[in-house]
Amino acid sequence: MSDTEQTHGRIYLLRHGETEWSATGRHTSYTDIPLTARGRELATAAGRVLAGVRGPDAPPFALELTSPRRRAADTAALAKLSPEVDDSLVEWNYGDYEGLTTPQIRETVPGWTVWTHPSLNGETATEVAARADTVLSRCRAVLDRGDVVLIGHGHFSRVLTARWLGLAAGAGVGFKLDAGGLTVLGDERGEPRLDHTNLVELSEAYELSGARLS
Repeated sequence: MSDTEQTHGRIYLLRHGETEWSATGRHTSYTDIPLTARGRELATAAGRVLAGVRGPDAPPFALELTSPRRRAADTAALAKLSPEVDDSLVEWNYGDYEGLTTPQIRETVPGWTVWTHPSLNGETATEVAARADTVLSRCRAVLDRGDVVLIGHGHFSRVLTARWLGLAAGAGVGFKLDAGGLTVLGDERGEPRLDHTNLVELSEAYELSGARLS
């Protein structure tokens, strides 16, 4: 797709690197835990991917924002970014399911997923979508000046992707985003477009798929 069809800056969504909880599938919203050693490697690699996708002559970002959680802020620093904190970029609040895995939640709520079921005492999908819309409005206000990068979390970044495309929050289930992964939101002659999803370095892609480089 020719860049001449892109009418404004792009939005780059960078998920934080691995934590002990993300590695084991535990839902992590407000719990502020650090990156693992592996997570720091993923964050550093994500910085290289981001620079590579944008190209060597890319101008500075028009806006850099990060979630206040340390796993996001540390990822930003390792990716050589200097964002300001935006509290609206925090992860979906899972309420009473914080720290639990999906199989654990399903012991009492069969078939539960964050996309299809409520989180007891947490945020609703409608509330998360409204928060995503607020973030995207802030981004749209500066896209005529250049690119935006948002450093945040898995589920919320996937909701951002869905809302950019005009879809309901639950449609985020269709956009994979691994720890340290990068998604790129663009446009085609002014119409929202998904340019890339879950970009990682080749070596990391092999790791994430369970394979090993020879």
